[in-house]
Amino acid sequence: MKRLYFAAGIFFVALGAIGAVLPIFPTVPFLLVAVFCFARSNPAWEQKILDHPTWGPQIRDWRERRAINRRAKIMAVGAMATGAVVTWYTLGEPWIWVSVGVLVIAGSWIVTRSE
Repeated sequence: MKRLYFAAGIFFVALGAIGAVLPIFPTVPFLLVAVFCFARSNPAWEQKILDHPTWGPQIRDWRERRAINRRAKIMAVGAMATGAVVTWYTLGEPWIWVSVGVLVIAGSWIVTRSE
């Protein structure tokens, strides 16, 4: 089972790395899952992510207080809004409504988390 958790952790770190470079793809949610997997398979790797200067504080905030800092909220909602605009220009209707739905549901959830 440890190998499965470790493989999943690697996979989610890879997705998080992709999210670090693509503006519309998230990073921290994937790293949260990776930390969960590494906690069950390789605590040293879990600690490496928690100690990371950029992502570590956000992950620790979520683990300890279920909090998202204001800058991260603005970035997340902004990225989703950008995605909706890009969808509108490239795909039009009915796909824009999928993006708007994601923005409203996920954005509302993000904005209502503590800081």
